[in-house]
Amino acid sequence: MIGLISATAAGAAARDRLAAAWPERTRVYEGPVGQAVRAAFAECEQLVCFLATGAVVRLLAPLLAGKAADPGVVCVDEGGRFAVSLLGGHGGGANALAREVGAVLGAEPVVTTATDAAGLPGLDTLGLPYEGSVAAVSRALLDGEPVALEAEVAWPLPPLPVAAEGAYTIRVTDRAVTAGEREVLLRPPSLVVGVGASKGAPAEEVLGLVEEALREAGLSPRSVAELATVDAKAGEPGIVAAAERLGVPLVTYSAGELAAVEVPNPSEAPLAAVGTPSVAEAAALVRGGELLVPKRKSGARPAMATCAVVRRPGRGRLAVVGLGPGARDLLTPRAAAELRRASVLVGLDQYVDQIRDLLRPGTRVLESGLGAEEERARTAVAQAREGHAVALIGSGDAGVYAMASPALAEASDDIDVVGVPGVTAALAAGAVLGAPLGHDHVSISLSDLHTPWDVIERRVRAAAESDLVVTFYNPRSRGRDWQLPKALGILAEHRDAGTPVGVVRNASRADESARITTLAALDPATVDMMTVVTVGNTATRNIAGRMVTPRGYRWQEDPR
Repeated sequence: MIGLISATAAGAAARDRLAAAWPERTRVYEGPVGQAVRAAFAECEQLVCFLATGAVVRLLAPLLAGKAADPGVVCVDEGGRFAVSLLGGHGGGANALAREVGAVLGAEPVVTTATDAAGLPGLDTLGLPYEGSVAAVSRALLDGEPVALEAEVAWPLPPLPVAAEGAYTIRVTDRAVTAGEREVLLRPPSLVVGVGASKGAPAEEVLGLVEEALREAGLSPRSVAELATVDAKAGEPGIVAAAERLGVPLVTYSAGELAAVEVPNPSEAPLAAVGTPSVAEAAALVRGGELLVPKRKSGARPAMATCAVVRRPGRGRLAVVGLGPGARDLLTPRAAAELRRASVLVGLDQYVDQIRDLLRPGTRVLESGLGAEEERARTAVAQAREGHAVALIGSGDAGVYAMASPALAEASDDIDVVGVPGVTAALAAGAVLGAPLGHDHVSISLSDLHTPWDVIERRVRAAAESDLVVTFYNPRSRGRDWQLPKALGILAEHRDAGTPVGVVRNASRADESARITTLAALDPATVDMMTVVTVGNTATRNIAGRMVTPRGYRWQEDPR
């Protein structure tokens, strides 16, 4: 919950705007300011104070307990100009909250945390349990000192400016080791503990068995992602309590699912009891991984619990990102966030140049030239399979004549794939021309490098006969100069010579140019690969220099 505190009418107005925007997340604290701040500090995970920073500092000073316990605090000034991350920038989430508050109120977020200012992810903000010298290693990263990354477990991390060797170390490990003086341990949730238990098994016996198995295998309890068992044991009190005390979810599978898993130590007892020859091992292995601790029984007599431990490596992440038509303000916030999240960027060299300044330090860039689409797709998928967070970029929308298709054809269900939409060339050109896409429309690429011309021609003819507005991508190049005249000729069989045609080159870019002509007057020689050509339907009109297709066919001429 986010506590909201204000002292003046102007502050209350801004406070109420935030409360209206986030009704489920916020609670307004009324009354004397000091009393309100103390109550919110004790009861809320975060605070937004519509007060001067000095006043908030004096009120908070006696309440501070430590970095790990204090809530995140954001201050908004009386004029609503700035949202200042005052306390708990990383641990309390105040840096992110300042940006969110700024987006709602139109205020400038002010974040002074060193790593954020330098574009580096904080080691304590990666969503992984951590141990060791976060401050010292972060300072080394900021100072440009060599920091080694030792990934004992593959896990998709954001970009970090690391080296092969260094006096400081970031170690990604699920082993029960102690951090060195100049080391940070990141604990990935890579361990799955399968458990089985007889009816009435005590929680102490289940939990003791799990902790003993981890300890003897040299594994950290902080890397346990979940306890897993058979559906029939979903409500077993000892298993439920053990999961709660470990602070992990309890995941269950049907007996049929577990019976299909090949295990080294099947048994007749669970087969007779719950319908599967293995519970602990099968539940741990059902989603793949490496069996680190085979089935073992608790030390009680009789033993009422079994467990097994599996290491499940992190799934790589592939974000297929559409960059839009070229203008920075048409790059979506989601796309920008994915670029900053990725530790590996794969893309066409000219597209990489467009967004290179948005990349965080340490991002590994794999760029190539025109004509290597399939190779880029294979590279991106291969990097994701190695456990990296990858962004594969394309212009416009990555799913429209771009990289999503070859990437998804190459990928399988062993990686996570995220699609990030972008503004397409057709939409950007349409906005420049007016409203040519106001009714049904179709986009057709005239490039026959991937599609036989006879297929393209059938599609053009079908669009012409259906009276669809047509946007031509890849209309003409030096090596392909006859396709556009041929396509226009097909459309002319079904549309008047005066049908409006919009021609936009480099839509949204600095050298953008646009004109509206007609189907008869268009000279294909003036068109190139950087151009989008939009041909109207029988209802499209040129109105005040703008190309407009009405939403319906009940078109009435302006009597003027």
